[in-house]
Formats: sequence, C-alpha cells, structure tokens
Amino acid sequence: MTRATFVRLPALMLMAVITLTSVTQAQAPAAPAAPAPAVPQVMTYEMAVQIIDAAEAEARTNKWNVTIVVTDAAGMPVVLRRLTGASPRSYDIAMRKAATVVAAKMTTADYGVKLKTKEVTEVPNGITFAGGVPVLRGVEFIGAVGTSGVQAIQDEQVSKAGASIIK
Repeated sequence: MTRATFVRLPALMLMAVITLTSVTQAQAPAAPAAPAPAVPQVMTYEMAVQIIDAAEAEARTNKWNVTIVVTDAAGMPVVLRRLTGASPRSYDIAMRKAATVVAAKMTTADYGVKLKTKEVTEVPNGITFAGGVPVLRGVEFIGAVGTSGVQAIQDEQVSKAGASIIK
C-alpha cells in the first residue's frame, strides 16, 4: 500500500459512512408534527373597527345619534364613537352597558330579566335594559358592544348590527 492510498483510504471510508448515514436518515419516517397551539380568541383593533363601522352604519341608516363602544373580553375599550348630536350622558351609559355584558356574559336585556328573577347576582352599576350585547367568535366570548342615545331597543339594534359581523 502506497502512502497516497493510505491517506485516501480513511477519507473514502469517512465519506461512505456519511453517505450511508444520510441515506438511512432520509428513509426514516418523519416524526408527526406537533399540533399547533390553540390561539386564544381576542378582540383585535381591526375587529373592533369592523364592529363599530357596522354599528355606526345601522345608526346612521336610522338617523340615530348615539355613542357606541366596543370593548375586549376584560371590558377595556378598544374603540369608541360618539356621533354628532349624541348626548354627553350617552357615553357613560354605553360604557356601563358594555361593562355589564362583560361581567354577566349576556345581553343587558337578558341580564335585567334574570336579575329580577334572581337567576344572576347583581353587577355593580349594571344596566338592566337593552343596548349591550356580547361579541362572540364562534362560541368564545371576546368582547362587548354598548350603545346609548336612543330607545333601549334601538340601542340594542345598533349593538347587534355591529356584533353580528364577527363569526
């Protein structure tokens, strides 16, 4: 065996081992991918703007001057609009309607009915008439819409128009 053969032999053996290892690994079945972690459903700014745009469109169609607030699931306001001509007091009522929805996880109208029959406990400063509705994404509660400025049933119509665009 010449010196050149002696030097090339280990290099050739190393290349053969690497090639065989690569082929073996390439033929092995891939491990199953881990399922993607569940992404919590949250109220995004973009969703809140879509909701409030739809609610405002309903109010403008009916020429109702209202205040509309969209909150996240914790009750923190994401977007608020007070249309020209809406009473300054409507701000507080819209906020309280949304807060009641967040605390009760139901419409303010339903909360009022259930409070009278003692099916639920009282929400501090809760509103017991229509105008606040939950925002659901699928079945998950992600926020609330509160509207104030016209009759309670009309406020609820505006809030529902907004909340209904989220699926």
